[in-house]
Formats: sequence, structure tokens, C-alpha cells
Amino acid sequence: MTDIAMIRAAAGRLAGHARVTPLLHAPLLDAVAGRRIFVKAECLQLTGSFKFRGGWSAISAMEPALREKGVMAYSSGNHAQGVALAAARHGIPAVILMPSDAPQVKIANTRAYGAEVILYDRNHEDRDTLGARLTAERGLTLVKPFDDPQVIAGQGTVGLELAEQARSFDIEQADVIVCCGGGGLSSGISLSLEAETPSFTVRTAEPEGFDDMARSLRTGRIERNPASSGSICDAILTPAPGSLTFPIVSRLCGPGLTATDDEALHAMALAFTHLRIVLEPGGAIALAAALFRDDLSDTVICTASGGNVDPATFRMALDRYGG
Repeated sequence: MTDIAMIRAAAGRLAGHARVTPLLHAPLLDAVAGRRIFVKAECLQLTGSFKFRGGWSAISAMEPALREKGVMAYSSGNHAQGVALAAARHGIPAVILMPSDAPQVKIANTRAYGAEVILYDRNHEDRDTLGARLTAERGLTLVKPFDDPQVIAGQGTVGLELAEQARSFDIEQADVIVCCGGGGLSSGISLSLEAETPSFTVRTAEPEGFDDMARSLRTGRIERNPASSGSICDAILTPAPGSLTFPIVSRLCGPGLTATDDEALHAMALAFTHLRIVLEPGGAIALAAALFRDDLSDTVICTASGGNVDPATFRMALDRYGG
């Protein structure tokens, strides 16, 4: 089980390999929201998302003999790229199972980082079954996208940085809204803030219609999404919360939040206009909740978790909302 000691150890292994991403603030964005908004810009992380942290944490923690055989991952794109680059920098092979409808920029980038990409139909094929078969056939080690203690630890390093940066802004109390798929980032940040800034409240953010974590928090048991596709927020469309992540999130987080695809596009345009950062829809969902939901604190910190957006989608956001 991941704990704060594992997160701090992961931070040590990541030092010099991952970027310390900035905590951004723009008064004009505050005016739109009617509250102070700070943005932890993980879109500026290596590979364009926080996922590099978890990939590096998991691979760097492996026994060398096991690591040399190579790794396997399944992902719609951001975990794929994070694992691919981490594997390349460790000099080991990586095989990535990706849905065939993943954004082309993510598929292309994953291959460019040196990984072998195998595509599957997420509506008719089960990625867990495919992944288990491939790892067995090739002797690879599976690096799960969120339900892995070392992946959670790597993502938790975002929370360590966030806590230190918040102190530099004299933020004593805040809602911290986290883009949420399976809960790796949410659980890791929650554990870090429990130790570093317990006055902060972590809230998950998901696309409407794919709010398995929010529903799970309400019922107290793991709920599944009825569909596996149908939102532009592809990076955070997961079947259900993880068995490792959900107990952490249910213990430490407040009620989950949702935002629409259109609100995510609006948040993307505002982030570009006021912060000059590029976000993908799933990476903007926390900012969308911060901008367009009312049941929040006067100060909100949100993760901008990824920026790997197709040009057409980014253009749509700017055309629609005048960025």
C-alpha cells in the first residue's frame, strides 16, 4: 500500500529526471471564476502529462533483472507516453496496448519515444485480458496506469510540489481539484497533502456521464461506467476506480465533481488566454469544475494534468470560446 514514505522515495528517484512544474495564477482568470484559482501545470511535464512521474517511479523501483526484460502498459495515450519515455531512458523495451480510437498525436508520440504500439478496439475487446496475454507471452512486467503502488507514489510527487508551492503563495486553506480517471493522481496527491497540508480538501473532477469515482464516493462502493467511450476527455475515461486507489480517495477526498465536455473546451480556451498553456480536454476538466461549479472554497488549486491535444480539438476550443 502506498504511503507518504513511498512518495518521498519516489520524489528522490525522480529528482533530475522529471520537471518541477509551476503553480500558475492569473488575476483575470480569478475574475471569470469569482474565486482565486491556481493551476498546477502538469501539461508542462515531460511527455505532456503527469504520467511520466508514475512511469518513472514504477520502472526505477523494479529489480534490475526484472526491469531488463521490458515493460508492458495499456493506455489511451498519456500513461503510454510516460512509460515509453521512462523505459527508453532506462534502456529497456516497452510494449504499449492502446485503443484504436486514441488521438493520433498520442499514438504517434508513443511510437516516437521508442515503444511498440499494439492497437485494440476498446468497445469490443478487453484490455486487461489482452494485456495479461501479452505480458505472459513476452515475459514483460505490466505497469498499470493507476492501480499500482509505485505509480501512485510517483503521481503523489505532484502533491509534494503543490504543497511547497502553495506555501510560497501563503495559501492556508483550499480545495484541490484533481482530474480523475482511475484515481492514481487523486490518491497520490491526497496522501501527500494529508501529510503536508491537511487543511486542504481534495476533490476529484470527471466528465459528465463518466463519473464513476464521484458515484463511488456517494455509494461507498466501486461503481462502473456504463460506456467506455463517448466523451472528448479520452485521457480519463476508465471503466471504474482502482481497487487500490478507491480506498485512499474515499478516506481522504471530498465529494466528486463533474463538468461537461463543452465546459472542458471552455476551460481549455481560458487556460490558453490567461495562462498561455495548452490543455487537452481531460487535462482541463479540473479547471472546468473550478470555473463553473459553485460549491467550492474561495481559493481553488486545480491540476492541469495533460496537454496532449489533437490540433482539431484545440482549434475547436479556441474557435468556440474566442481564445
